Order: sequence, then C-alpha cells, then structure tokens
Amino acid sequence: MPRWIWIGLIGLVSLTACAAATGNPVAQPPLPPTAPIVTPAPTAPAATAAPLPAPTTPAATAAPLPAPTTPAVTVDPTSLTYVLERIASGFDRPTHLAHAGDGSGRLFVVEQAGRVWIIRDGQRLNAPFLDIRELVGSRGNEQGLLSIAFHPQFGANGRFFVNYTGTDGDTVVAEYRVSADPDRADPASARPLLRIEQPAANHNGGLLLFGPDGYLYIGTGDGGSAGDPLDAGQRLDTLLGKLLRIDVDSGQPYAIPPDNPFINRAGALPEIWAYGLRNPWRFAFDPVSSMLFIADVGQNAWEEVNAVPANAAGLNYGWRLMEGEQCYRPSNCDPSGLVLPVAVYGHDSATGGCSITGGEVYRGARQPALAGVYFYADFCTGNLWALWPDAGAWRHALVARLNIQTTSFGVDEAGEIYLLDRAGGVYRLVASPR
Repeated sequence: MPRWIWIGLIGLVSLTACAAATGNPVAQPPLPPTAPIVTPAPTAPAATAAPLPAPTTPAATAAPLPAPTTPAVTVDPTSLTYVLERIASGFDRPTHLAHAGDGSGRLFVVEQAGRVWIIRDGQRLNAPFLDIRELVGSRGNEQGLLSIAFHPQFGANGRFFVNYTGTDGDTVVAEYRVSADPDRADPASARPLLRIEQPAANHNGGLLLFGPDGYLYIGTGDGGSAGDPLDAGQRLDTLLGKLLRIDVDSGQPYAIPPDNPFINRAGALPEIWAYGLRNPWRFAFDPVSSMLFIADVGQNAWEEVNAVPANAAGLNYGWRLMEGEQCYRPSNCDPSGLVLPVAVYGHDSATGGCSITGGEVYRGARQPALAGVYFYADFCTGNLWALWPDAGAWRHALVARLNIQTTSFGVDEAGEIYLLDRAGGVYRLVASPR
C-alpha cells in the first residue's frame, strides 16, 4: 500500500481501502449535484448529471450465476433527484442501524464506543437500549461495537446479537436478551458465541445479519495490515476474510447448518459460507429476489459490489488474487472459478472514492418505482450509486453526491432506506422526479 489516506478526525475511513489508485479508469461524466439535507420535509434540488456508463458483463465464473430474477425497475433511478431527510442527530460515531422486526416501528442505532440507542417516532429515548462500553475496544478506526442483529422471532423470544471488538482487539459475537422493559436490554444475559483473533486493528468486517433461511451470517475481514499478508482470504483454515453462517437456535454455543459447503472438507472450518473477501463491511439480503449483495472494500484501486443468489454456497470472491475486476496478486492471476463483481469504481477520480459503504435494496412503499434498486455509497467522497436489474443484466450509475460520510445503511420495518453519518446524523433517503 503506497500510502494511508487520513481524513482528519473521521475515523472510520480505514474501513477502507485507503491509498491512491494505481489504475487509470476511463473518463467519466461530471458529478451530479450534492444531495441536500432537509428537515423535516424534503425539497427537490437541481437535476443530476447524466449517469455513468453501465458496466460490462463480468466474465463467467466456473459455475455461472443466474441473471437477476427480479423484474426491471419501473423507473430509471438516474431520472430522479435524491435528498436526505434528517430523522435524528447527536449520536457518537454511529456504525449501524437496524429494526427489531417486532412491529414496534423502533430504529436501533449502534454507536462505535459500545452503546445502542432507540429512535421512536423520530425521537431518541433518554436511556440507551444497551451499554457495553466497558467490554468494547474502540481506539482503532475500524474497531468498536459494529452491528446488531435481532432474532427473526425477537418479538417472542427477546434474543439479539452484537458484533464488537473486545478490549484485547479480538472480534466477539455475543447474544443478549431484552429485559422486562422492552426498551432496555439485560446486560447480565450476555452469552459469547464466537471469538476471532485479530492480528491487526483494521479489516474487522463486523456485520451480523439473519438470512432468509433463518441462519446468522457474519462478515469478517482478512485480518488487516495491507495486501492480506496472511493470504487469509483464500485459506479455508481461518475465519478471516469470509462470510460465516451459523445456527444460533441449536447447539452450544451454536450449531453448524448441515448444508454449509465445507462442513466435510478436511482442514476447512465448517462455519465458512463464502471466502475470498477483503473487508465486507456491509452486505445485504433482498428477501424478494433472494439475492445477496456484498460490498467489499478494496485495496489500492477498486471498490466492488457482488450480487449472487442468497443460497449460492462455497463461492470464492477472489481476494487477494483479484481486486475488483483486476488481478492483484499475482498480477497474472487466473480468474476461473471466481465470482467477479457486478459493479466497481476506482480511487483516482472525483466520480470514484476510497472506501465503499454497502447499502440496501429499496422495498418501501413511499417510492414503489424504486423497488429492487440497491443503493450504496463511498465514505470519502459522498458519492451515492444505484444498482438495478435490467433485461437480465445489472446496471449501475452515480446518482447523487451526499454531504455526509456514510458509515452504514439500514432499513425500517416498512422497507425505507436510512443512512448514518459519521458526524452523528440519521437520514432517510428520499427520491423525487426532476
């Protein structure tokens, strides 16, 4: 890595790929205007610029993945204007937003230092839902309390799970339960499930999500430093650089789903669902199309989005053989058998960035024409992209510039998309005709 990119006191930029690009992408159109922040009702800004060219179709993998199964969206996402509607503010380095799926309409905002807050009806409650700051190590830019996931039957069993960096620097996945007060967790209910030794302070991954199959998925980075010196991404004897899948409803402390792809392979760890990842800071399931979207933070030159069927097991996303669509190490790699991204952007222009923040698929009711569009952003530049299925292929375009440093996306129970700003704000994404 030629140099680290520091952005003042931002912190989370090292989710990151850091470093200037060595590649030289083709010329790109001017940036669209910055998306305004409005409170409480959005107003329409000036029209956006022409979209970026659609990506070329990636080379086929060893086992070709099917084309998108969802129908094409009913409106071109580049024909709309995007604004951010401020919902709440004053959070300390927020890292994740989720809902509990219990019909309460509450939003849960995770802070890096170790607290989880509830937003109800646009107001943050006075006391945190969970406070585990004494357990969390958050001195590193990519360390801290990184996500929360509620059990699919949370309304009945009160179980939820968190991913955090311990004070020793290792990753911890733990289960908690809600207390008699539905707005307060029981800190004494903590039950550690998994601990992953971290050789460096960066590339911790950190997201927990329950998949459509009811299993818990865990994203892990490659162990940090630069260039994956451990070659963790391609090794099956380490949990680093992977997407893991476990059953939290069986076994002690958990069970391995019987259809995990490496369960019977000698030398492979059975928790592994997919491998070849550098730092999958954020990924998302779309329950309607049954697709999985993984945004993997790049190294020196390229950020990428992968889109595959959610039930596709044992896939190799290529790191460190490849970064984006290009060979990384070795420089003459063979991409056969690797899953190539459906969208990439580079580090060497204002229409690119330095660190991808994976987003969400829109399934809300306020803007039904956008159903099936996946939105994602760059932490450094504020660029906002849309990715959508069209005639059996994927299209993507730069649709707005955001005046925030997006640390995470989230959705509410109605399917509306939210973004978190490193500076402490929570925003809803709103689109309107030009």
